[in-house]
Amino acid sequence: MSESSTSHHQRFAALRRHIQQRIIGQGRLIERLIIGIIADGHLLIEGLPGLAKTTAVHTLASGMNLSFQRIQFTPDLIPGDITGGDIFLAQQGEFKFIEGPIFNQIILADEINRAPPKVQSALLEAMQERQVTSSGVSRPLSDVFIVVATQNPLDHEGTYALPEAQLDRFIMKIQLDYPEMEDELSILRHETQRLRAPDDKASETILNHKDIIEARKSVNHVFISELLERYIVALVGATRQPEKYWPAAQAWISHGASPRATLALARCARALAFIRQRDFVEPADIRDIAFDVLNHRIGLSFNARAENVKINDFIAGLLERIPVP
Repeated sequence: MSESSTSHHQRFAALRRHIQQRIIGQGRLIERLIIGIIADGHLLIEGLPGLAKTTAVHTLASGMNLSFQRIQFTPDLIPGDITGGDIFLAQQGEFKFIEGPIFNQIILADEINRAPPKVQSALLEAMQERQVTSSGVSRPLSDVFIVVATQNPLDHEGTYALPEAQLDRFIMKIQLDYPEMEDELSILRHETQRLRAPDDKASETILNHKDIIEARKSVNHVFISELLERYIVALVGATRQPEKYWPAAQAWISHGASPRATLALARCARALAFIRQRDFVEPADIRDIAFDVLNHRIGLSFNARAENVKINDFIAGLLERIPVP
């Protein structure tokens, strides 16, 4: 890799260590958060309460010199609470647009699926177009603009399913489970130590706006061969028509991943190769990231649910059956 790319990698490695000071036993989550930053994509984190979803995003933001805003999604939230709106100023006798919390660079949309669909859909324009339109006027957002949303599983009381169009805007969906026993013991001991002696490094700034933009340019130059491009297209295509590789799976799919998933899989594979200090993509990069890129973009049919088929089992079956270049 070039000297510039090596420098960028070292900074992101420092950011990873910074997050690991607070988050124990969630190495995959930390890696995916960093991939989302350098792949310029929004992230959705799903897991039960208490699995450090919010803490991880807070810690990520604290390591970067970017504006940060946490939005707590609740059933009584309205779209204007997120985007802002026109307020009448009596003394001036005119309306003035007051920016909402979406006009920051890192947005933590906490428990996004606790708000009604109308509020969830208010994020669509911001996430896709990097702008907010109010009263016919479009206002641009920062070129570094990332939404990291957390949600509880849909069978958790008081939650709403996110619209499919919004789900497709998240470059990855990261699913969390309970930590291993040894990790949980380490969490307990670390928290006790932190309460006794607070760590001043929690507010350390490691990356700035320029670092992120330059790292993204480096990632765009990570080489991906034509064979691997065809492998990505075949994998995403198989989510729509799995019968070519797996005839029994044809009845399990109501809809497959869109071409946006193809672009996301290539971007994330490049980003993963970058943080692994390579300037080229290997098949393992694609296979490692495929679950997170595809799991929220595939709709299972009633037959699949009746047979207790899980999304990740379906993706794993495709990865086993599609020939690797």
